[in-house]
Amino acid sequence: MSVHDLPAVNATLNALSGLLLLIGYIRIKTGHRESHRFWMLAAFASSSLFLTFYLIYHAQVGSVPFTRTGFVRPLYFTILVTHVTLAIVVLPMVLVTLRRGLKGQFATHRRLARWTFPIWMYVSVTGVLVYVLLYRPTWLL
Repeated sequence: MSVHDLPAVNATLNALSGLLLLIGYIRIKTGHRESHRFWMLAAFASSSLFLTFYLIYHAQVGSVPFTRTGFVRPLYFTILVTHVTLAIVVLPMVLVTLRRGLKGQFATHRRLARWTFPIWMYVSVTGVLVYVLLYRPTWLL
């Protein structure tokens, strides 16, 4: 595997994070606290691995220009700007929400998770979209 394989790996990790988040959400909504904890820690691990590989990739390759034109260009940049902005915002939110849950501070954890979960999910899904729009063939859109 080379550094140029990392975008596909990162998209996979983003998709996996989204799936794990969704499973964790369903588990807590159905009253399975220990299972919820497992799936959310797995989502955190997947997102952490993504961030590590993302930083390695961009330290080696730098910025990748978006060369496509037409309606997809403003779509891409809208998704990219919201994705990056919310990714920056959600990192401390995830850390605090996770810490509160692990410490058993469930009332605070729940209040924070109501904001953290949808933002984290959005960042995971849009991470995959950014990859598809930037690295996949133009016939997809």
